[in-house]
Amino acid sequence: MPAPYDHNDSSVVVVVGSGAGGGTLGAELAMKGIDVVILEAGSRHETWDFINDEWDSFNQLAWKDKRMTSGDWRVSKDFPNLPAWIVKAVGGSSVHWAGASLRFQEHEFKTRTHYGELEGANLLDWPIDLAEMEPWYAKAEDRMGVTRTNGIPGLPGNNNFKVLEAGAKKLGYKEVHTGNMAINSEPRDDRASCMQIGFCFQGCKSGAKWSTLVSEIPKGEATGRLEVRPDSHVMRIEHDASGKVTGVVYADKEGREQRQKARIVAVAGNSIESPRLLLNSHSSMFPDGLANSSGQVGRNYMRHTTGSVYAVFEKPVHMYRGTTMAGIVRDEARHDPSRGFVGGYELETVSLGIPFMAAFMDPGAWGSEFSGALDQYRNMAGLWIVGEDMPRAENRITLAEETDAYGLPIPNVHFSDHANDVAMREHAYRQSEAIYEAVGAIRTIRTPPYPSTHNLGTNRMSEKPEDGVVNRYGQSHDIPNLFVSDGSQFTTGAAENPTLTIVSLALRQADHIAGRMGRGEL
Repeated sequence: MPAPYDHNDSSVVVVVGSGAGGGTLGAELAMKGIDVVILEAGSRHETWDFINDEWDSFNQLAWKDKRMTSGDWRVSKDFPNLPAWIVKAVGGSSVHWAGASLRFQEHEFKTRTHYGELEGANLLDWPIDLAEMEPWYAKAEDRMGVTRTNGIPGLPGNNNFKVLEAGAKKLGYKEVHTGNMAINSEPRDDRASCMQIGFCFQGCKSGAKWSTLVSEIPKGEATGRLEVRPDSHVMRIEHDASGKVTGVVYADKEGREQRQKARIVAVAGNSIESPRLLLNSHSSMFPDGLANSSGQVGRNYMRHTTGSVYAVFEKPVHMYRGTTMAGIVRDEARHDPSRGFVGGYELETVSLGIPFMAAFMDPGAWGSEFSGALDQYRNMAGLWIVGEDMPRAENRITLAEETDAYGLPIPNVHFSDHANDVAMREHAYRQSEAIYEAVGAIRTIRTPPYPSTHNLGTNRMSEKPEDGVVNRYGQSHDIPNLFVSDGSQFTTGAAENPTLTIVSLALRQADHIAGRMGRGEL
């Protein structure tokens, strides 16, 4: 481990958050010879600490700090203080993610161009395109060990996948396989191959699944130029009279206030905490929060159009055995407005254990219909819908009146579905049911979107400063040495799981920052 950097060392790059964006950026900068301090609000757990039990693991890893919710989404009613299941630990939600690693499609970077004017949606083209991102996608896929790239074989299909595959092919779907997964199908990069344990959401005890905790951060620390400080909750970002950021104030493990000076600050706390931090860092110079001259900080919150379908069969499936999300149907990810909506969606295998199934299948439900489904658990197959939801200005993160343990306003997450989201979800539900009915399901069960999802937007990229928060490199339009490095910089959400794109953008951002620093421009 590198020696701790001095709190007054103003030459360091400070990264807030250690997940897919922050952990990758910090490690990559360190490997380029730049001194980096990553401040992580959560504790550090290693692979041997992970718990293969759903609720105990949730209590170990989840971000349980209170949030508020509003809007017409069902999560606001069922889980009013848990709008999203993200991780508060070193590695961030890359510890908890399922591993699905998909490139965005070309049209998804230019939705305003392809989808046109959509009432109630705040569509905007990204200031980058697929051609520019392809080399960074390739670098990320190699770095993460994504199956079906770089000659890496796909993962084996478990029973849950075999049921999905058989039904999908009966419906005529063509692009059906065990996915592009950042989970080793054979030993690679000093990590073992997948042992098919089935607790992918609980931290991956074998280390086969890529995360910044097991992959990027150790590489960065080995250079002697990366210090990761766990249990360091950043409360605000400070700036000087010229408006440039000068460092951050954070609470350490004992709750004591510390100040770390910085040459550059990169915010990567996820799409709820990142805008909250910028808004809570308001000052007389920036009364509406940092990087917020456009009024766009916190707006355009996206979480993907999700939902699940489970099916009950006459014979056992044991969907919980094997890699959780190694199975995908990609045919519906295309943009085809003839279906009644713009954009598309993926169908991916998923399984919950009985404890989470009881909590998430139909929150608040009881009686024989509900318990009867749980009784047939071993005969179930399941899938998750991942679709492109529409950015809306009113779907946003704001500061609530209630404060946290540090006296700071907690975030309120406001979300209401766009009509396009509703139409897409209904189409996906019907197609999912048809897949299972094609192979003899005796019952199908639609579940509402759970809090576990992808959090995107809220500090979006834009060509023009008035349209967003950051430019094409994640650099704040307002403050040159302030960057955003997580999924909050997404302009739109696409149909694909976001982590590969977050990592690709972080690698590209590190290259940009290192170049600018080398030329004395930052």
